[in-house]
Amino acid sequence: MDVLNNYIKGTNTHNFEEVRKILHPNAVYFFSDKSCTNHEEIQAYFEAAWSIVKNENYEAQDVQWLFQGSNSATCTYTYFYEGFINEKYSQGYGRATNVFVKESDEWLLIHEHLSPLPK
Repeated sequence: MDVLNNYIKGTNTHNFEEVRKILHPNAVYFFSDKSCTNHEEIQAYFEAAWSIVKNENYEAQDVQWLFQGSNSATCTYTYFYEGFINEKYSQGYGRATNVFVKESDEWLLIHEHLSPLPK
């Protein structure tokens, strides 16, 4: 679905206003170290990550759409990021679940859950 690609593209601009365009007003994020329950908390988390990982590139790999209905869709994927932390190249992986809802003919992200890959 295009909405996931648009979300990844928006994330890689490192401009939260581009991410916000795809977020549902009630979006909730579960990160491995924090839950964010409104746009202000989500924005602060994104901007803190962008300040640590310079020139970050974020990708969704091995995307599996678990459900695609007329008004909601859910996918899982392996996320990959790369960038520079303290001027040293760094990369990492984890797993993600995204839930999208369609409102007024527009697909929006209402939930994202990121966690480390199992060991």
